Amino acid sequence: MFAAGEQGDFYRQPGSIVAHPPASLQRGPDEMHGVALNGHPGGLGSPMEHLEINDAKKVRLENHVPEPEPSKVVHIRNVPQDAIENDIVQLGVPFGQMTNMVLAKKKNQALLEMKTQETATKMVDYYAQHPVTIRGRTVIIQYSNHAELKTEQPNAAAENALSSANGLVSTYQQDEPPSVLRVIVENLMAPVTIEVLHKIFSRFGMVQKIVIFSKNNTFQALIQMGSSTEALAAKLVLNDQNIYNGCCTLRIDFSKLNTLNVKFNNEKSRDFTVNRAPGDNPLAYFDPNLAPHLGATLFPAMIPGLEFAQAPILAQTLDGQPNLGIFPAAAQLPAMSMHSLTSPVAPFGQAIMAPQASVNSILLVSNLDDEKITPDALFTLFGVYGDVQRVKIMYNKKDNALIQFTDASQAQQALQNLNGVRLFGRPLKIAFSRHAQVALPKEGADAGLTKIFTNSPLHRFKKPHSKNFQNIFPPSQILHLSNIPQEVPEEKIKAIFEDFGFNVVAIKFFQKEKKMALVQMPTVEDSVIALIKLHNYQLSANYHLRVSFSKSVI
Repeated sequence: MFAAGEQGDFYRQPGSIVAHPPASLQRGPDEMHGVALNGHPGGLGSPMEHLEINDAKKVRLENHVPEPEPSKVVHIRNVPQDAIENDIVQLGVPFGQMTNMVLAKKKNQALLEMKTQETATKMVDYYAQHPVTIRGRTVIIQYSNHAELKTEQPNAAAENALSSANGLVSTYQQDEPPSVLRVIVENLMAPVTIEVLHKIFSRFGMVQKIVIFSKNNTFQALIQMGSSTEALAAKLVLNDQNIYNGCCTLRIDFSKLNTLNVKFNNEKSRDFTVNRAPGDNPLAYFDPNLAPHLGATLFPAMIPGLEFAQAPILAQTLDGQPNLGIFPAAAQLPAMSMHSLTSPVAPFGQAIMAPQASVNSILLVSNLDDEKITPDALFTLFGVYGDVQRVKIMYNKKDNALIQFTDASQAQQALQNLNGVRLFGRPLKIAFSRHAQVALPKEGADAGLTKIFTNSPLHRFKKPHSKNFQNIFPPSQILHLSNIPQEVPEEKIKAIFEDFGFNVVAIKFFQKEKKMALVQMPTVEDSVIALIKLHNYQLSANYHLRVSFSKSVI
């Protein structure tokens, strides 16, 4: 077995041989050592057949060395530590078959061996023009100094990833995919325009034409890329991803059309190749209200994760799809003209006619247990993330409710933290509402299903710059308790929880501040229900318990 020594050369381990790679084998910045090499002058007399990279001692960095020559082995740097093998091989699928790979998470690097140097060259050249990110980090893709990659021991994760990826490559090689994509946007709860689609897909190459339309009450688009490679790259990365957090899920397939015929440039169709000189600013074609925002603020580096459809879900959205948030928060849009953003979409269905289903201060919460849920329970839970002004449980559909916050940013905070969380045995499904205001019913008409909380003393964010803004966390098994009287012992707190039917796993009082404690519940759902029932519980004449979620560990 080979491992990098303290000075970067190989040392002997039981059953191995000693080798000192010559200077000609040194690699570019951040390249990984401890690999078996073939094809370099001055290398070993016979091929090294083994590679193992298990810990930091087997990886070495060198600086101030020449750029490596073209090779079929591609070196990928700045890889996030939570990346998986599927993330790496997905980068190579648009270019051809892959034969081997190594992922060194601790060093944020990977090596991917393509079947030929030609496909490796296409891959390096493409990503030089169109940088890509893995889980929020832009990766650096260049040639490796290694001419060939061989591993010592089988790696099941790498083999499975390569097998799946090469299967896709084979499918596409048999019938080269067209350059026109058919895009369906599901769960359309925020505006999607030609401008938005152009910005997303242009990360993968030249977007030539876009046509948007409605079919079977569904928002769809046809997008023609500059080449089939660019179209395939966009499809592999963007399929099943959300445009905005929690909504607007992209379903992408290849169109049967070879080219799009765009007769007019308007809000429904656009030909970006017409009257466009090299170097033209694409923002010049965009709505003037939108163009100033098409920069890093609204569109940060994409994509926060590259996933095969069968990969583990990173976070839950309304329909259980990966919530990778191509746009991190639609709440960044309020400075724009919402009319200009929604006008291309509005003709396609009544669901997004005014008032628009844009980001606003009202959330639609569904999949509630209509026998257990109350306006007060929703006020308490959603009040963890913003000051709730009104709650309305639908009279004719009591498993749905509207929740109005002080502003859109608070609503966004609640959606991001509570969407998919289980409450009374059901996962919450949350989206922005089309309503601009929660209407009050006529007196006696809704049996107490609507409640106003405008002047509630339980609002957590009434004071500007309150510390509560710094202590917003998603639901967890750990609850943070505060405002506990000095004379109340640990046993009393535990007994209160047990009186409400909760089993306390652990409890810990703060040593310096006896008015606060941490309580661990068996599950996150138990924690959520406990917060609803015990927040504002009266401990004594002048003390009411304050409960919130914590990121701490007992």
